[in-house]
Amino acid sequence: MKHNNSHLSYCSNIHSGETWHDHFLALQQHFPVIKKHISPNKPMGIGLRLSNLASLELIKEKEQIEFKQWLDENQAYVFTMNGFPYGGFHHTKVKDMVHSPDWTTAERIEYTIRLFHILSSLLPEKTDGGISTSPLSYKGWMKTPEAAAKAKQLATQHILRVAEELAVIKQTTGILMHLDIEPEPDGLLETGEEFIDWFEEYLLPAGKKQLCKKLKITDTEAETLLKEHVCLCYDVCHFAIGYEPHEQIIDQLEKKGIRVGKIQISAALKADMTSASRKATTEAFSKFNEPTYLHQVVAKSGNTLLRYADLPDALSDANNPSVTEWRAHFHVPVFTERLAVLQTTQADIIRVLQVHKTKPFTQHLEVETYTWEVLPEELKSALDTSIIRELNWVITQL
Repeated sequence: MKHNNSHLSYCSNIHSGETWHDHFLALQQHFPVIKKHISPNKPMGIGLRLSNLASLELIKEKEQIEFKQWLDENQAYVFTMNGFPYGGFHHTKVKDMVHSPDWTTAERIEYTIRLFHILSSLLPEKTDGGISTSPLSYKGWMKTPEAAAKAKQLATQHILRVAEELAVIKQTTGILMHLDIEPEPDGLLETGEEFIDWFEEYLLPAGKKQLCKKLKITDTEAETLLKEHVCLCYDVCHFAIGYEPHEQIIDQLEKKGIRVGKIQISAALKADMTSASRKATTEAFSKFNEPTYLHQVVAKSGNTLLRYADLPDALSDANNPSVTEWRAHFHVPVFTERLAVLQTTQADIIRVLQVHKTKPFTQHLEVETYTWEVLPEELKSALDTSIIRELNWVITQL
């Protein structure tokens, strides 16, 4: 649905299954129920997640015709995609392999370009489309600073291949689409500052050189093209975990002319670790220690941040006396402010949406709570009901 000129939906990565048949079946089962409560009389957008396997199937004309017919019948449309997880994302051990294949590989390029060709055929007229993607690679795979720099250089070259493709598509069809890079804890790009630095120190210099030569355009035209087709995916959960100054980052992006392609509306866990109930707090966090996803923890220790690669690492250091706060990468329902002794970063969502309400900085808003299946049992409820609650809560904030 559109709200104040922004498209709002939820990400279909909440549904399990890796084939297009699985994806489509889940949409057919859940989306009409959700739409009936959220946008009964007006078209409503879908944030579509396609695995690599599903993309190989939906690229076929026959499958697209069937899907488009279903979209028309249900007053639905696709405006954004999640192209971060390439392979299995449910009922398997994902952990750091969510980044694989990363942006140093040909597989990631091919998959992403395929997604854009699918998206270009699904987008409504006069609607820009975006695809969120991995923050280049995973820091834990880089053994040295030199290896990280080399990975950034190679990933940048591969992202430029996609930017070229998007420029050609826009030239030939008029359709504007953008690749939305999604920083996350322990990603090769982890923070807003790291994304901006990469954009200015790697993407723009390499992109100007390459695009000026290939497309016979000026430096200024190349920079405009890059800022059109390569954007930031502002995942509120990820930035909240890193204690990011939201207003400052959004202001910097605006001043530098770097676009936000999408806000992913999501909440993380947090807790004060200075109280007498540290033991109870640690026990509460331990209930979220599950084996499917990475649950990175960023802790405050004085004026510095301590980073733990996964929740078990933080739990083993739970009695560290210098630590005053934990924030954990576990997406929890956005309508929840507290979970017993734990809190959530819901306030960060409110802050970001307040900025957006005052001065809109993207047209794509997507709720992304993909962890319903792995939440502690006492927090689980009917999926459709939960998504409806999340979307209604966001609408109230807007």
